[in-house]
Amino acid sequence: MGIEPKGPAPLDDQLCYAIYSAGMAIQRVYKPLLDQLGLTYPQYLVLNVLWRRDEQTVGVIAEQLALESSTLTPLLKRLEAAGLVRRTRNPQNERQVVIGLTDQGRAMRLQAGCLGASLLEASGRSAEELARLNKEVKQLRDTLYEHIGGWCLVRQNGD
Repeated sequence: MGIEPKGPAPLDDQLCYAIYSAGMAIQRVYKPLLDQLGLTYPQYLVLNVLWRRDEQTVGVIAEQLALESSTLTPLLKRLEAAGLVRRTRNPQNERQVVIGLTDQGRAMRLQAGCLGASLLEASGRSAEELARLNKEVKQLRDTLYEHIGGWCLVRQNGD
C-alpha cells in the first residue's frame, strides 16, 4: 500500500498565510490614516514610489510594485483626478506615459509620515526589530522571485 497523501498544512502553520494576513493587518492599521488623506493603500504605494523618485514611467512604477501596467492605469487616473499626480507622454517615446507628482502630491508626503509611527506603535516592537523583520521578508521575497524568474526588482538607494 502507498502512503496516503497529506493535505495542506493548516493556514496558521503556513508562512504564506502568515505574511499575507500580516500584510492585511498592516493595511488595517493604516486605513484610518489613509482615509483621512483620501487615499487607498494601493494609491499610497504609488505615491510612495514617486516620493522616492519623481517622474517615472507607468511601466517602471508597475515593475516596482509587481503589478501589471493595465492594473495600475485606473489607479493613476484616480490619483490624477484627485490632483496628486499628472500623466504626460514621454517626448522621446510617445507610447510611454510618465507619472509625476503635483505640488499637492509632494505635500502629501509629510502628511503620510505618520503611517510608520502608527505601525511601530501598533506592533509593540522596536524600530530595530521591525527593520530586521523587513530585511528578512525582503530577502525571502527576492529569493523567491529569483527562483521563479519573475519580477525584476528595480533597486534604488541600496534597497
